[in-house]
Amino acid sequence: MPSATVSLVKDMQFLAETGSGHVVVMDANQQFGGNDTGSRPMELLLVGFGGCTGMDVISILRKKRQNVRGLSIEVDGTKADGHPGRYTKIHLKYTVTGRDVKPDAVERAVTLSLEKYCSAAATLGASAEITHEYEIVETD
Repeated sequence: MPSATVSLVKDMQFLAETGSGHVVVMDANQQFGGNDTGSRPMELLLVGFGGCTGMDVISILRKKRQNVRGLSIEVDGTKADGHPGRYTKIHLKYTVTGRDVKPDAVERAVTLSLEKYCSAAATLGASAEITHEYEIVETD
């Protein structure tokens, strides 16, 4: 079961240790009493979403025997005004690099991730509109 321990270090800096034993530093900017020494918690939601769907997409494309050499995902979130400032819209742009990668394979992999496999998509999609696009960059 996923778990984490989040502990105050000083000011607004927190150290999170995940259930798998990895450490993440979070902090606020100076305007909110922090020292800008780590990522913002809401940024990490987007990072987690990108990682979750990215792992699905690359796994599916490999199973489809697509010659993928790289994958990057830009994740942009739009937050509601005021508190709690939840994400209302999230847009993902997948850039797949490889040789002779089929567009229908990429679209199917992304759709499967967002609609079936990615638990971050299921969680965030309950309250935010999720959209996506992709591009394929041909490499040698």
